[in-house]
Amino acid sequence: MTTNRIHLFSYSLLTIACLVGSTTRAADEWVTYKGGEGPGKGKHVVLISGDEEYRSEEALPQLGKILAERHGFDCTVLFAIAKDGSIDPNRNDNIPGLEALKKADLMVIFTRFRSLPADQMDDIVEYVESGRPIIGMRTSTHAFNIKNGHPYAGYSWNDKTWDGGFGRQILGETWISHHGDHGKESTRGLVAPGESGHPILKGIKDGDIWGPTDVYGVRLPLPGDIKPLVLGQVLAGMKSTDKPVVGKKNEPMMPVAWTKTYKSKAGKTGRVFNTTMGASQDLSNEGVRRMLVNATYWAVGLEAKISPTSSVDLVGDYMPHPFGFNKAVKGMHPADFATK
Repeated sequence: MTTNRIHLFSYSLLTIACLVGSTTRAADEWVTYKGGEGPGKGKHVVLISGDEEYRSEEALPQLGKILAERHGFDCTVLFAIAKDGSIDPNRNDNIPGLEALKKADLMVIFTRFRSLPADQMDDIVEYVESGRPIIGMRTSTHAFNIKNGHPYAGYSWNDKTWDGGFGRQILGETWISHHGDHGKESTRGLVAPGESGHPILKGIKDGDIWGPTDVYGVRLPLPGDIKPLVLGQVLAGMKSTDKPVVGKKNEPMMPVAWTKTYKSKAGKTGRVFNTTMGASQDLSNEGVRRMLVNATYWAVGLEAKISPTSSVDLVGDYMPHPFGFNKAVKGMHPADFATK
């Protein structure tokens, strides 16, 4: 073999190695679950995690597995990624893989105070402007905290021009307060009056929904065409059997799940389901899981396919860690959440 051919051969091997390495690194920045048989077959759900407190990096992979294995949806779960490729919820300016939204049928967002660069926000904004459906979970009422001068500063939770930014304008509310005593008073879900027949509540009755996270405060009445589905009864402790708190915290009760529509700047209308529940520990509750699965069907227009007895069982071992700042498991990678 001539010297030139040897150099060309070596260069080709190096190029292939770089491409393979790049593909491997990129693939390791998110996790995908191929849908099996089920009503969701052919639909693609992109689930975006990235919060410092409520372990969205644990909740969304489990939800993605349930939607894929039990209901047929293809799911892609995205994470806040550190420079070393590990999951780092405290890094608020990097969520790789958002380009998956270009072909998504549904965006599920569970982020908190993110300040993403313009090229990553482009994909989120493009999705919103398309009028496709959105599900928001827990801290997504304050999904973004973006400084003035950024092209998408209006999406910030405290924006004054686009009042309340993405949270209020798209999901229905921005960050207001802890209505329940954080870490001391848990939440029991009660069906809102007149809503027991809503498709999202199929198979769910008063008390089926419970979570250790507290009720968030919202401003009543909620704006626009918001329809509260579940009210959050503040409990006096951290067990589902605890008694309700007596007094103004439950008079009236705050909505913890609702539906609405939003209209993009281009005039396109999309469906929204938002819940201020959904922390990783909340997903240990069957009622919370059923609500989120049913909401997925409803969001993509498959409400006629919702069954009150469909399986929302957990997939694999699921041992969520307690919510709290700086409590994320260190050294985890997206591949660690792959289906075994």
